[in-house]
Amino acid sequence: MATISFRQVSVAVAVDTGPAPKTLLADVTLDLTERRIGVIGANGSGKSTLLRLLNGLVQPSSGAVTVDGADTVRAVRAVRRQVGFVFTDPLSQLVMPTGREDVELSLRRSVRNGTERRRLAEAALARFGLLGLADQSIYELSGGERQLMALAAVLAVDPSVLVLDEPSTLLDLRNRELLRRTLAGLGQQIIMSTHDLELALEMDRVLVVEAGRVVFDGGPAAAVDRYRALSASGLAAP
Repeated sequence: MATISFRQVSVAVAVDTGPAPKTLLADVTLDLTERRIGVIGANGSGKSTLLRLLNGLVQPSSGAVTVDGADTVRAVRAVRRQVGFVFTDPLSQLVMPTGREDVELSLRRSVRNGTERRRLAEAALARFGLLGLADQSIYELSGGERQLMALAAVLAVDPSVLVLDEPSTLLDLRNRELLRRTLAGLGQQIIMSTHDLELALEMDRVLVVEAGRVVFDGGPAAAVDRYRALSASGLAAP
């Protein structure tokens, strides 16, 4: 497993409503080494910001994030070869007309030969039972099929770490179960934010993020209990 380290990491962004920046994440120090790590919290809590730091999609305003010693700012290309990222909405990730073309695109930098690139793309699609859908328009696919296409495109380049930002949010029950079983069979280290608390309970370690801070870090059952308590405390009395 990779060792992913956060050292006093904060992220702040400028806002139009005033001179003071808005803090999205504050003073996070962590070492992530487990095989399956979940991140849970309310919308706007900072979960996505934390995940996007892992492969340089977001840069720290202060502090540093490293993956096996490689800094996500200074060595972003090396980090992105190691860390694959899957977005909540696969349509924001699938940029080509068909799944086959999208997987081949992800391989273009590492595989120059077109015949070999096509062979590897087909192998990646076949791994997820998608070869029969390879030449369909991505707009003709179901939500689950699109999510698996996006996953196949990311995994085609064989990253050692897979980061997923709420991958089951747009899926129905059948496709959530398909995604869950697919992820369970992967060898990659997985770091995933989710609102699916049943899925969170299957992780080895779970972080709870609230108002830009990691307020709990530990076992999945205790983390879910903490998140439920935080959610209940924010509800207005009827």
